[in-house]
Amino acid sequence: MSRIGKLPVKVEEKVNVEVKAKTQLTIKGAKSTQTIVMSGNMIEAEVKDGFIVLTRKSDDAQAKALHGLYRSLVQNAMTGVATGWTKSLSLNGVGYRANVAGKNLELTLGFSHPIKYPIPAGIEITVDKQTTVLIKGADKSLVGQVAAKIRDFRPPEPYLGKGVRYTDEVVRKKAGKSGGK
Repeated sequence: MSRIGKLPVKVEEKVNVEVKAKTQLTIKGAKSTQTIVMSGNMIEAEVKDGFIVLTRKSDDAQAKALHGLYRSLVQNAMTGVATGWTKSLSLNGVGYRANVAGKNLELTLGFSHPIKYPIPAGIEITVDKQTTVLIKGADKSLVGQVAAKIRDFRPPEPYLGKGVRYTDEVVRKKAGKSGGK
């Protein structure tokens, strides 16, 4: 049995869980609503004593693989609707700055023009001190995708460390040219 899949998911306070036909979960919280549809009719979900329990119908390889996956997706959705997910980016470089204008994130990253990134639905972006971008949302994959997209505009370079990086990311710097005689 899957080590991750067999663990039950605790239903948080102020979160409602609906199970339809044992293969569709709707998780409603204060921040948002997420729906997880389990494909293939291999995994079933039910709510027991304040926990969501996922069981698989067979022991074939495909069902075993999906068991842990769907349990992780349910746990991520539960955390997302209860407290939300957050990613933080840091802009390092002379003149690098960001600000939110309406539904766009405007980034000045050393190019000849500012970059305007439209903020997707379900995502909240705030800018602190023009060099720290905070991305919040209920969907973990969407928060991570938005953070990765913003980082891809100017990834950190290895010589001076300039660019957009996650705040907890460590960039290993390379040695520059050494003057020879």
